[in-house]
Amino acid sequence: GMPAVTRAYTTACVLTTAAVQLEFITPFQLYFNPDLIFRKFQIWRLITNFLFFGPLGFSFFFNMIFLYRYCRMLEEGSFRGRTADFVFMFLFGGFLMTLFGLFASLFFLGQAFTIMLVYVWSRRNPYIRMNFFGLLNFQAPFLPWVLMGFSLLLGNSIIIDLLGIAVGHIYYFLEDVFPNQPGGKKLLLTPSFLKMVFDTPEEDPNYNPLPEDRPEHQPRDRDQNEQQHPQ
Repeated sequence: GMPAVTRAYTTACVLTTAAVQLEFITPFQLYFNPDLIFRKFQIWRLITNFLFFGPLGFSFFFNMIFLYRYCRMLEEGSFRGRTADFVFMFLFGGFLMTLFGLFASLFFLGQAFTIMLVYVWSRRNPYIRMNFFGLLNFQAPFLPWVLMGFSLLLGNSIIIDLLGIAVGHIYYFLEDVFPNQPGGKKLLLTPSFLKMVFDTPEEDPNYNPLPEDRPEHQPRDRDQNEQQHPQ
């Protein structure tokens, strides 16, 4: 079936759009507005602004297809078995975009979020050949920029695409580049409560580890844990 995070996010986006189409809610109740968030405590706007991709139409379907496709490829690819890390990327990306949203008057950040997912996927799969509507052939890392060009053609603001690319790059740099450099280290550590919630190990009732595989015989791991959690 569909991986859990992808299913949850795309379902939330579709339901939000359906609710607007059916006029249960209006986009004015959903958009990012710092004033209403902090003064009127309309906290939901922090999340709903990532869920609304505009009225039903070409732009909406285009965004949904990309969101679903790249979210799923990430979740089943480089984040396979690391749901907590994937959720942490969502939170980290959403946090940075929200910070930026406080200073620029952006109303909906969902498209930036999609571009961030596309960006991270494309950097992790640099040799995949892409074909855009049968017109352009290029390698995966160009995809976010091609999408930005496409936004330009549709007459949309590219600020949102640039924000997605910037946040995607920050995540990619901190997660994939910096830790592998001399003197670099992993700075994005997924909080343990996320791991408790999302990464429940599948227990095998018949599994009985050899004595040397049991945790108490692995001092190396314990040292790593102490480094990560300095007392």
